[in-house]
Amino acid sequence: MNAKTEWAQAYGEWVVRWRWPVIIVAILLALGAASGGRFLAFNTDYRVFFSDDNPQLLAFEELQETYTKIDNIQFVVESKNGDTVTPDVMEAVETITQKAWLLPFALRVDSVSNFQHTTAEEDDLIVADLLEGARQLSKEQLEAVRTIAQHEPALRTMMISSDSTVTAINVTFQMPEKAMDEVPTAVAAARNLAGEIEAAYPVKIYLNGMVMMNNAFMESSMNDMGTLVPAMYLIIIVMMLVLVRSFSATVATVFVLMFSVMTGMGLAGWLGIKLTPPSSAATTIILTLAVADSIHVIVSMLAGMRKGLEKRLAVIETMRVNFMPVFLTSITTAIGFLSMNASDS
Repeated sequence: MNAKTEWAQAYGEWVVRWRWPVIIVAILLALGAASGGRFLAFNTDYRVFFSDDNPQLLAFEELQETYTKIDNIQFVVESKNGDTVTPDVMEAVETITQKAWLLPFALRVDSVSNFQHTTAEEDDLIVADLLEGARQLSKEQLEAVRTIAQHEPALRTMMISSDSTVTAINVTFQMPEKAMDEVPTAVAAARNLAGEIEAAYPVKIYLNGMVMMNNAFMESSMNDMGTLVPAMYLIIIVMMLVLVRSFSATVATVFVLMFSVMTGMGLAGWLGIKLTPPSSAATTIILTLAVADSIHVIVSMLAGMRKGLEKRLAVIETMRVNFMPVFLTSITTAIGFLSMNASDS
């Protein structure tokens, strides 16, 4: 027995001797760390994927400061009857255009209805919205709107499809970037407006754009955390009960998994780390490491007991055999993930 294994055995004997104080202190430390979970927040800004001095990001932000933001939500309106240039659908477009100005952080709204169309009457130039009062327009007037929209480069294929089956309303947003709930707030309001219009008109509305994409990252991550993690817990419990055939070992492993995830996420909250779609996978990573280490320890202990060792001696022998492998596995994995912080992405 070399010095390393002697040290590990001595540590195992100490843990077994003072097992109840060790368990109580470990639980208290885990709960204290987990309490930082209340400070966790989700960052939905795509800029989080780049460092502050990233040249492409700097150039992109300079472009937006010079011209305008591209943070947008686009309402894509599809007629259930196949044609959008009808009184009902065009009235729906007008309604969305008017109400979209009231969405949180909305900066500008563009659509077929408020497109500034210029006409000439003798020596006068008249600039007005392309579409007003769709419900009162005749079929000929609507066809004139269709013709203008299909021949206007700023509208054709951008605000209305070439076959007039779909049309779009683009809402540009100016996010203050002072709170984490700005994107979800804007998306929720847009979804409410879309639902209101779908209930009142024969249309189907699809939402896309940069703001929707940022929100989708967050929603997908939250959904995964709400479904994949519980599913992993269930599978782990079933597999351990079937393969290890020890209820107490399974319960102990579940507690290790719970406290590991709670401690990791809680410490992130205390440190002010904001969750992103990639970093939200930390729960799954921590769970994977915790169950792997737990299985090594439990299988070694059960094997020792099957060889005739008393439980106390089996635990000490397990600590002696597995301490260094488990420690090295955990520390090298941590180093590997920490090295990702050196990546610009």
